[in-house]
Amino acid sequence: MSAIKYGFEKELPKLDYESAIARVTELLKEEGFGVLTEIDVKGTMKKKIDLEFRKYVILGACNPHLAARALQAEPQIGLMLPCNVVVQEGDESGSIVSIIDPKAMFLFIENDALKPVAAEAEEKLKRVYDKL
Repeated sequence: MSAIKYGFEKELPKLDYESAIARVTELLKEEGFGVLTEIDVKGTMKKKIDLEFRKYVILGACNPHLAARALQAEPQIGLMLPCNVVVQEGDESGSIVSIIDPKAMFLFIENDALKPVAAEAEEKLKRVYDKL
């Protein structure tokens, strides 16, 4: 596992960009997450500032049960939701998937009621990561 300070990252040299998006979406669904938002960074960069950028999408993933628990414990936690998953074009024909670490998102929030929610979200997202 390749760890970054605030998430987990995996290179998928044999999985092209479109297939990686489909696979991540499927695995998220298995863990109870739906994709609420899909931001096409490449398209947005081209449209807004005429910048050529690699294929790159930000998927806003949400598990409604975990989100409900988090919002009940801390109503403003919506500022930190949803959990982002990035899929980007890698070298050659592969792709790179990065998944936020929910515990890292909540490090500076002092609310003990959120700790088990973040831990459960982390477990689910690590299972997604492990199955990639």
